Amino acid sequence: MQRKCVVIAHGVHDTGRREIIGLDVGAAETEAFWADFLRGLVARGLVGVQLVISDAHEGLKNAIAKVLGAPWQRCTVHCLREGLGHARREQHGRRAWLVRAICNAENLAAARDKLSEAVAALESKLPKVAGVLEAAEDDILAFYAFPTDHWRKIRSTNPLERFNREIGRRTDVVGIFPDDQSLIRLASMLAIEQNDEWLVGRRYLSAASMGPLLEERTHRHNDEEVLELQPA
Repeated sequence: MQRKCVVIAHGVHDTGRREIIGLDVGAAETEAFWADFLRGLVARGLVGVQLVISDAHEGLKNAIAKVLGAPWQRCTVHCLREGLGHARREQHGRRAWLVRAICNAENLAAARDKLSEAVAALESKLPKVAGVLEAAEDDILAFYAFPTDHWRKIRSTNPLERFNREIGRRTDVVGIFPDDQSLIRLASMLAIEQNDEWLVGRRYLSAASMGPLLEERTHRHNDEEVLELQPA
């Protein structure tokens, strides 16, 4: 018997609606595996990626940079858990409050100030936690470049966790799969059900909040066309 993992990608369309855009099964989450997975999404038509949110898996992070070339947001929840892993349980409350303050700042400048304050407060007693925060500064604050209404939903991978748990529950019921395709069929069935639910539900991001992003993308595209037409 060999243990394998199901990997899932979901995206938000320019309409503000979510969709699961890909899933696969792999024996190891290496950079090569992630690069093949992302290339498969691109081959099927994925374009215009403006931000990728994930945990800090180095193989995945490198694959995102090489294949998509898009800005990367480190999941703030996973970053918090990593930081708290270097602290005693009785220290978690205060440390978690410091980190959450960074993610709830009013703008990027304020978030950087709060992160600096948190590092200064932690570096004497919890240098490893301070080091995690300091090293992750740009990665955990990438979401501040987007509309305010989006911040809570794009700073972590939490929105996908409920679906991940459902896949875990259903695969645990089956226990052992004869091959990868049988596992993919089960996960794909659940993905279709989830997409149907998202299709008839409320938009994940409102049309109004998507407006500035679409306008910026249009301007950037027009500028690129102008640059391409300039004589050498």
